[in-house]
Amino acid sequence: MDESYDVVVIGAGFGGPVAARKCALAGLKTLLLERSARPGEKVISGLTIPFYGFLFGPDFIRDGNPPIERPVDGIVNYIVKDIERGDIEVDDSLRIPRPLSPVLAFGYNAYCRPFCQWEADRAVEAGVELRTSVTVTELYREDSRVAGVITEDGKVIKARAVIDAEGSQALLAVKAGVRKKYPPDVISLADVYDYRMDKDRVDRILGFSNRFVWAWDEQRLAPPLGFGNGLMVWPYRESIHFMQDQCLKMERGGKAPNLARLFREYHRNITSKLPWWRDEIAPHAELRAHMWDSFEIYVGLDGELRKMPMCANGLLIIGDAAGLESTELCDGVPAAWFSAELAAETAIEAIFGGDVSERKLRKYQMRVESHPLIRWSISGTNRYDLRYAQKSHDIRLLRKCVHNGWGVGAFTHASTPLLLTALRAIQENPMVITSWLRMFPRYFRNWLFESFDPLSDDRPEVFRCDAYKAPKSTPGESTAAGGVPEHSSVVTEALAGPGTGGSAGVETLGTEEPSSVVATPGDPLKEARESRSFSSNEVINDAPLRGWETQTGSQISGGTLLRMAQKGLACLDGLVFMLGPALSGTAKLMEPLARLANPVATAALPVVEVILKGWRRMEPLLEPITERITRLLVESR
Repeated sequence: MDESYDVVVIGAGFGGPVAARKCALAGLKTLLLERSARPGEKVISGLTIPFYGFLFGPDFIRDGNPPIERPVDGIVNYIVKDIERGDIEVDDSLRIPRPLSPVLAFGYNAYCRPFCQWEADRAVEAGVELRTSVTVTELYREDSRVAGVITEDGKVIKARAVIDAEGSQALLAVKAGVRKKYPPDVISLADVYDYRMDKDRVDRILGFSNRFVWAWDEQRLAPPLGFGNGLMVWPYRESIHFMQDQCLKMERGGKAPNLARLFREYHRNITSKLPWWRDEIAPHAELRAHMWDSFEIYVGLDGELRKMPMCANGLLIIGDAAGLESTELCDGVPAAWFSAELAAETAIEAIFGGDVSERKLRKYQMRVESHPLIRWSISGTNRYDLRYAQKSHDIRLLRKCVHNGWGVGAFTHASTPLLLTALRAIQENPMVITSWLRMFPRYFRNWLFESFDPLSDDRPEVFRCDAYKAPKSTPGESTAAGGVPEHSSVVTEALAGPGTGGSAGVETLGTEEPSSVVATPGDPLKEARESRSFSSNEVINDAPLRGWETQTGSQISGGTLLRMAQKGLACLDGLVFMLGPALSGTAKLMEPLARLANPVATAALPVVEVILKGWRRMEPLLEPITERITRLLVESR
C-alpha cells in the first residue's frame, strides 16, 4: 500500500527544511526527503549568507542559534591591473568600521552541512518526518496533477502537494516537463579550495572581511570578467575558503572552455603572485580539500528563463530549483528561505481550501515575483557587465561595476528593496524590530564561544567541513532528492578537458580520514580568552571586567552595563508593544516613499563615502571601545 502525506518536500538543503517546518506547524502531515545520508551533505562547500536573509527570513533562524563560522563586516575588493608591477587598486568601501564591527555584520560565513543539519533538526522538532538516503527519481502523477514522488526503488509516496527543493537545475521538474533545462551560458562551475589555518592567524590576517579579486583577463589570475565571479576568499573560524567560478560557455565560438586546465592556471598564479596571499597566507595555510560545485548564476537575467513556471498542479518549486540564485552575490540562501516560506504558506492555504490546482498555486509565483529582495537579487547586472569593461579595457567601468556590485555603491540599487521588505515586516509584526536588535550581538556572542544549538548528529566533525565527506560525483550522474545536478556534455568537457576522464565532486586531500583532521571544540571561554578575534592579544582576566568610565570618573562594571542594556531592551520591548499599531500604520504609510530610497542613496553616496573614509582612519583610536563591547559580550556568557 502506498504511503500518503499532506506535503512531501524534496531536498534537505537550505530551503527544504524551512518549507517542511512551516507546513508541519500548520498541522499538515509532512515528509522531508534527502538523498544523502545527512541533511545538507550534497550542498558542498560554504558561503556567506547576507544579513537580509537572517533579518527578513524565517523567524526561527533569526531568533535561533545556528552554527556560523565567522561574522562578516564587509568586502575588500582588489582590482588587479598589472600583477607583475604590483599595480593593484583596493575598494574597501563596503566594510563596517569599528566599533560597530564585528558585532554588526553584513552577513555570516557558514559551512553548508552543519547549517542545513541545524535547519533539519528544527523541522523535525516541529513534527516533520525526515528520511535520508532516499533518492527521488521522478514526480508521481495522477491525471494532470503531481500527486507524490517515486523513489529509486520504485516506491510511490503520495502527497496532496509536493515542494521541490532539489537544488540547482531542477532536473525533476525538467523531467516532468514543468521547466526547461538551462543553457550552459547561465551555469557557472566553481573550483573551491579549503585551507586549514590557525584561528589566531585568520583573525590577524583576514579579520572579518571577505576578499574579492578582479583582474584583467590577460593577467590570468581569475576567470574572465563577466563570465565568472573573479576570486572570492572567505575567512572561516579555523579555515579559509578559496573559490573561483566561470560560466560553461563563452560568447566566442560557443565552446566550453577547458576549465580544469584554466582553474589550475588561475590558482597557481593567484597563490604565487598576489602579495597578500603569497606572503601572508601561503606560509601558514594547509590545503585539506578541493571541490567542484555548480550553480545557475544568470537565470534571472534571461527573460525567457524567468518566465518559466515555478508551480504546476500539486507542485511548488523553490530556491535554486526555481532559478533564484543571486546574479551578483553568487548566493541563493536568502531567496531559498524567502521562497520556501512563500511556498509553504501557499501550500497550506491550498490544502485547507481543497484546491491544489496550478491556478490556485500560481499565487506562490506571484508572491515570489513581487518579493522586493528576490526580484532585486536575481536582476543585478554589475557582475554580468564586467565583460564590457574587459572588452573596451575601460578601468572606469570596471571600478563602477565592482563598486556598485560589491562596494558601498550597492546601496544605490539595494536600498529600496531592503526598506520595502523592512516596512512590510514591521506592518506584519512591529515586535520584529527588537528581534533585529537582539540578533546581531547574540550571533556574535555565539560565534565567540561556539555556543550554537547542538546538532542531532553530535559527532565533532559536524562543526567543521565534513561536507567534504560527500560522495564524489561524476559528469552524467543522475539527479537525486536534494538535486545533484546531471552534468551535460558541456560540463563534462569543461571539467575534464577534451579527451580526458576527469570527474567532479569532492577531492579530500591527504591520507587522513576527514574526521581525523577535525578539531573538536574545546573550552570556548578559554578560546575566547586566549585567541581573540580582534587586534589586541591581551588575555582577558578572570577578574570582573572594567566598564566605561562615567563623566564623574566612577567605574561601572561590565556586568552592570550588561544588565542596564538588558533592561533597556526590555523597556524597548514594552514601548514597541504599546506603539505597535502606530508603528504598523506608519510603516504602511511610508511604503510608497520607500521607492525613493535608491535615488536618495545615490545622491547621498559621495557624502557617505567621505564619512566612512574618515571613520576608518579613526579606527585605531576606537579600538578600546571595540574591546569594551567584546568584553561585555564575554561577561554575558
